[in-house]
Amino acid sequence: MSERREDRTIQTDRPTGMRLGDGLPTVREILSLEAVANGLPEVLAADELLDARVRWVHVSDSGGVARLLDGGELLLSTGSGWPTEPADLDAFIAGLVEAGLSGLVLELGVHYRYVPAVVEQSAREHGLALVVLHREVKFVALTEAVHNRIISEQTAALRARDEVRERFTALSLRGSPADFIVHQLAQTLGSAVVLENLAHEVVAAEVPPSIEETLFTNWEARSRLEHRRVEQARQRGRAGAGAAPASVPVPPPGSPDAWLIVPVEARGTRWGHLIALPGPAHAAGRTSVLEQGAIALALGRLADGSSDEWTRIGRQRLVDGLLAGRFAGVAGASARVEAAGLPVDGAVLYGIVATGAPVAAGAADVAARALAGRAIDGAANAAGAPGGARIVLLSVPKAVSDAQVQAFGLALVGGDTSAADRLVLSIGAAGAGLEGALGSVQEAADLARGPRARGARGLVVRRADDRPLIRLVTSLRDDHRLLQHSERMLAPLIEYDLARDGDLLSVLGAMLAHPGNRTAAAGASHLSRSVFYQRLALIGDLLGVDLDDGEVLTALHLALLVRRSAAR
Repeated sequence: MSERREDRTIQTDRPTGMRLGDGLPTVREILSLEAVANGLPEVLAADELLDARVRWVHVSDSGGVARLLDGGELLLSTGSGWPTEPADLDAFIAGLVEAGLSGLVLELGVHYRYVPAVVEQSAREHGLALVVLHREVKFVALTEAVHNRIISEQTAALRARDEVRERFTALSLRGSPADFIVHQLAQTLGSAVVLENLAHEVVAAEVPPSIEETLFTNWEARSRLEHRRVEQARQRGRAGAGAAPASVPVPPPGSPDAWLIVPVEARGTRWGHLIALPGPAHAAGRTSVLEQGAIALALGRLADGSSDEWTRIGRQRLVDGLLAGRFAGVAGASARVEAAGLPVDGAVLYGIVATGAPVAAGAADVAARALAGRAIDGAANAAGAPGGARIVLLSVPKAVSDAQVQAFGLALVGGDTSAADRLVLSIGAAGAGLEGALGSVQEAADLARGPRARGARGLVVRRADDRPLIRLVTSLRDDHRLLQHSERMLAPLIEYDLARDGDLLSVLGAMLAHPGNRTAAAGASHLSRSVFYQRLALIGDLLGVDLDDGEVLTALHLALLVRRSAAR
């Protein structure tokens, strides 16, 4: 051992291009290798320091080896060329730490028969994993074993990265939407993934229901805190061993684990960030996987041009999912809606259904800001909405007046007065919390199924507060007794219409919408008076009731409202 020299047979230089932490072994894992175990290793530094990643092994006895290191190495040495003075030894260890050394392995028995106290103390103080070998080993065999482990894992990582790159390139070429790319990222990483815009609003997310409420509550504040920590980590990296990588894992509050935050940007424009919560290791490296997803999203944004398709589609699918009941719990869904930019707690919430004129996606939020509020809207023809309708969730600080509703409706169609003249706004009662908002949407959808009053001019506003019967039906929509009443009253008409492609239910609805005015009812049905009266006579015969009886009309009106509500 005394003849060991620093010739080229034992000198090693780490390869470039490796990302520290992506598929690299830790000091702890290296100590479990047989080639190392044969040297009877003993750990003298704190146990947590053994989790430092190693990307190469360097062999040197030189006291000036620190200048030859780039960071991430495991240094093997006998200490023969180290300084002899305690102060110089302390400075030597400090220099190794400053160079980014992952661990120091000192072989005892030739130059040092025991570890100098100053070396052990300095390693603890500066945070360096220190291991001693009590038995002589061949450093060549040791470095070969470690390098084989590193190279084999890096080869596997390269193959995995190629597979991930091909997958997400295919997604971008197919024009896959942002939420699907986020879904694929979550599947690949085995963890929750969130896409947010620059305002820290959640655009798309793939999150287990069990953590949804915890994760999304006060999302904006939490996200901003994590971004500040990322920036601080980058600044520390620049001040230390060179520039830090573009994506820095930062532990969230109260957790020892790390979030990954990757910007989504291209051509100097940044649109948002991808965030991955802690999860299992991936052969390609979790950071590399997330970056491939960010590239796919950036290509999609370039293809979209200046339009904000992310936010529009993300909010539409959020609303559609809420209306379809695709959420595990109200608390988690409420937090998710808040994270998307719609205030829920402490706000007044309305469900609105716009019919009669086309409403551009995203126009509702622009219109809501004039009321000091926010809005998210579902896709046109969403489940539960009449044909051509757009469902809107509106959040405002206080109840809106009729004048404000008129201004909101005009803003929905971009100030186009001709479109506003055809627009019908059906507004549910003001609600509190997400359940109140969804109930308001149901009321608005039931209101929207009624025909526009004949001769009505300008923007028409229907409020559930003015239609107590509809509010009653909406609140009792799932009561089996109401459903039985509707079926019992209307079954003959339903069967007749189905068998003959008839319009008796529509005629009945027109008559009930214009009580006492058969002429207006006939006009609403687009039938002549004589044909309309024939239809009424047929309805009376099929049902066996007197259509001039007020109680009968009330029962039929209730039955028809229940049928319309249940048809959602």
